[in-house]
Amino acid sequence: MKVIGLTGGIGSGKTTVAKMFKALDVPVYNSDKEAKKLMKSSKKLRKAIVELLGKEAYKGKKLNKSYISNCIFTNKSLLQKLNKIVHPAVKKHFLTWIKKQNAPYVIQEAAIIFENSSENNYDKIVLVTAPQETRLARVVSRDGVSKEKAMNRMDNQWKDSVKVDRSDYVIENINLEDTKQDVFKTHKQLLML
Repeated sequence: MKVIGLTGGIGSGKTTVAKMFKALDVPVYNSDKEAKKLMKSSKKLRKAIVELLGKEAYKGKKLNKSYISNCIFTNKSLLQKLNKIVHPAVKKHFLTWIKKQNAPYVIQEAAIIFENSSENNYDKIVLVTAPQETRLARVVSRDGVSKEKAMNRMDNQWKDSVKVDRSDYVIENINLEDTKQDVFKTHKQLLML
């Protein structure tokens, strides 16, 4: 079974594209969603996160997402430390998940494949792109944050221009109909691997 990485900057529409692949019966693992679940359910992760960010990282049993975002997106060192805590747990969970799948290929949706130097974990990489202004508007609308905070998040990720050369497929996500056609075309090519 092939493992495909699906990546793209914040607000590019990775999740939208992932849903389109799911509609084609492709198993999709959303790393961000699963990381948040693990951060809530794993006592080991919770302890390490509290040691790193303080008790404010949780509100009772729930993740204090806004507090965590404010901490890590303004401090690259904290972001890297948090990633070193969470990413190994997500990787282990993903490898267990793969064993339960039965398909020609699976997709792991992950925002920072290149930034983590993990591109060699995949057979192919699909990059989702969109113009920066479009992405900015999506993040502000979706997350209810200021443009400045949205830009801080974007600045923690590589520019699309750098990622395009390292990707096997690029899907530009502006018009949903065009995106759907590109997903279908990419799906047909991935089935031939």
